[in-house]
Amino acid sequence: MRSTVSRYYGPGLLVLADGRVFRGQSFGAKGTVVAELVFNTALYGYQEIVSDPSYAEQIVCLTAVEIGNVGTNPDDDESEQPAARGLVIRSLSPVVSNYRATTSLHDWLVGRGVIGLAEVDTRALTRHLRDHGSVMAALTTDPAHVTDASPSSIASLRELAAGAPPMQGRNLVDAVTTDQPYTWTTPSWGKQAPAPIDARVVAYDFGIKRNILRKLRDRGIETTVVPASTPIAEVLGREPDGVFLSNGPGDPAAVEHVIAQLRELVGGADARRRQLPIFGICLGHQLLCLALGGRTYKLEFGHHGGNHPVRDERDKSIAITSQNHGFAVDVDSLGDGVKLTHINLFDRTVAGVELEGRPVFGVQYHPEACPGPQDSDALFQRFVDAVREHRQASSAGA
Repeated sequence: MRSTVSRYYGPGLLVLADGRVFRGQSFGAKGTVVAELVFNTALYGYQEIVSDPSYAEQIVCLTAVEIGNVGTNPDDDESEQPAARGLVIRSLSPVVSNYRATTSLHDWLVGRGVIGLAEVDTRALTRHLRDHGSVMAALTTDPAHVTDASPSSIASLRELAAGAPPMQGRNLVDAVTTDQPYTWTTPSWGKQAPAPIDARVVAYDFGIKRNILRKLRDRGIETTVVPASTPIAEVLGREPDGVFLSNGPGDPAAVEHVIAQLRELVGGADARRRQLPIFGICLGHQLLCLALGGRTYKLEFGHHGGNHPVRDERDKSIAITSQNHGFAVDVDSLGDGVKLTHINLFDRTVAGVELEGRPVFGVQYHPEACPGPQDSDALFQRFVDAVREHRQASSAGA
């Protein structure tokens, strides 16, 4: 697809709860939204970012300058419906040119109800968030507010943002999880011959990205995705060879019903259950740590981007990773038997843990990328190897 698109249809306003105001030009859907404002430093992958359920109830500011040049296509959606409430950028490309593109970013946002604001000084906005932390904000294209942008209009938007509930204490998992179990069958795009299915995994959907499911299917795993509220007894009744804990949005400590379920999963005395492989990514990693007795806390402005260096504490190797989270695990809260395996080299926060003597581990980043580097893709193979080993041991002991 190659086309020229009409870029903007009128002015828009972004008003932060702390009083800062940013003006721009509107694209995408029309309306007014209030959400947490964060920035992402990835240079590409805007479609995957906006469609990542981890961005539920957030407005995303992209630091890359030119956005929209490759359009969008259904294969790159990370979920059925984008969870991000708004997108703030410097410049919307007037040209869409990519052989896979089926529609422009503008039309894609319109169809999904996501408000866009361009021609914003995103450098100044990012510096403000870096220095003062993530903040609630109101994003609007409403003519009643933006036509004259009067002090009273701006004050009302600021009040709207300041009165919105903060991310701390919010359980957003229940809003993004699937309603019904389903089995994923699609491999990665362009992969003509994925490995034949020879093992089964149950994946808890806390806001799961599709590329995680593709990575498992590529390696011959049949993955059944279940709602976040699914009881452990029902999961184990499916006789999985492993359990996956997905990424997702919000405050992990607020998802108390899931923490209780996972505590039952990892704390059982049954020998077979104790050797069941468990792999958590992002929110799944945090929930796993909470189930093991740890604590989490809110980061000042979160980790959002595709350039985060992570060090493996076992061999001191370094991987560049894709990250998207606003909370982290308190390293001092890790109990006996929980080993710190990875740290984020930007701020030395916990980036990975494992349960000693058991095939249970989690990472505070996205090895599936989409967007981002593929440095940590081997983590999926580690999980799959443990899954197959467990299946073979179970078959031998049957």
